[in-house]
Amino acid sequence: MTNVAAHIFREYDIRGLAEEELTPRTVELIGRALGTRLVRQGVKTATVGGDVRLSTERIRGNLLEGLTATGLDVIDIGKATTPLFYWSLHHCEAGGGVMITGSHNPKEFNGLKLAEGKATLYGGQIQEILGMIVADDLDEAKRPGAVTRADIGDAYVRMLLSRLELKRPLKVVADAGNGTAALMIEPFLRGLGCDVIPLFCEPDGTFPNHHPDPTKRENLQDLIAAVLESGADLGVGFDGDSDRIGVVDDRGRVIYGDTLMALYWREILPKHPGTPCIVEVKSSQALVEEIEHLGGKVIFYKSGHSLIKAKMKEVDALFTGEVSGHMFFADEFYGFDDAFYAAGRLLRLLAAQDRKLSEILDTIPSYPSTAETRIDCPDAVKFDVVDAIRDSALKEHEAITVDGVRVLYSDGWGLVRASNTQPVIVARCEGRTEEALRRIEKDMKARILTAGVADFDWEY
Repeated sequence: MTNVAAHIFREYDIRGLAEEELTPRTVELIGRALGTRLVRQGVKTATVGGDVRLSTERIRGNLLEGLTATGLDVIDIGKATTPLFYWSLHHCEAGGGVMITGSHNPKEFNGLKLAEGKATLYGGQIQEILGMIVADDLDEAKRPGAVTRADIGDAYVRMLLSRLELKRPLKVVADAGNGTAALMIEPFLRGLGCDVIPLFCEPDGTFPNHHPDPTKRENLQDLIAAVLESGADLGVGFDGDSDRIGVVDDRGRVIYGDTLMALYWREILPKHPGTPCIVEVKSSQALVEEIEHLGGKVIFYKSGHSLIKAKMKEVDALFTGEVSGHMFFADEFYGFDDAFYAAGRLLRLLAAQDRKLSEILDTIPSYPSTAETRIDCPDAVKFDVVDAIRDSALKEHEAITVDGVRVLYSDGWGLVRASNTQPVIVARCEGRTEEALRRIEKDMKARILTAGVADFDWEY
């Protein structure tokens, strides 16, 4: 049996330590398996892109070797954001492909997002790739496919600019975190007519200034300082592969994804009344209330970009997002998560008003809450731990159980779910008052500890 690390085949991507788990042979076999799968479906061309991590170029070479061995032709789009890779599937008329990225994980990690048609593989589909490798169910063509290079970054920026127009110029601080956003965020924002103050807009896979994860407040300190110092209208930050957005308002407040979604829905729902509104289970009750006030139909659903995109197609949703900053626009866009486009939509709705972003945000309730708190829990047991917490909570409370358990209290909620990307469980609490939050935190922590998880502190 082929020796590959089965645990790197996760719910919606393949991810692991670059040098220890994504070995040259493992990556080549993944390429062979995906290439075999695509060729058997009649696909002739795939695209490949990669982030700016130091391990990406080596992995790219291994991957191209595997893909082309099956006879598949590959268009290599070079260093790219994940959204640019998604767009390449449309622009290059490709039948699938691979984005090489470790996303927001530490620099020693890397990963592979696999695409078939215009959608990414997830769940059982990724396990099928592993199964093909284990069973040596891999084809090899008599004549290998060809690799061609294509620089489509400028065309991508032009596409974005053709879909967005601002009614007035804005001053924006853009923090690329030395990730892939550094490749093209400045020409994009300047193309919109913005006055741009760039931060860490030099690609560097060692991430020397801060880790590119805009969900972590400690990674936004430079952005906050630059917004306040410059008097900017807002600041935008990006994760390592630019499919997630972080936002800081003109007063230096961090705006998380659920609050951003409330703003976006204010623009979308009046144009599309009654449309289904997918709400990730980690989202604030303020988002639920805003959607209901605007006449939308709330559908609670799981976290995970591939899962949400599939659900959007199932219910014909026009927009949704995640607390972590993934935003999926299908009303005027392709439906995939693109942080540049999400930034452009935020700038557009702000430029259409005379109010500051902080003044607009003040009209959305801000209930006391924890941040997403990640608690170490081995992959082998994390789902069982969450099941035990769910079963116990359901004896005393109503709950939403579509992804882990969102325990419903009279004045708030507490969530615990298993991460699909890391050996952790994720918890978050929200209360209508500080007193309610403290009480919910205490109850949820007791439930988590009773399930056998090590002690932890809530993050804010």
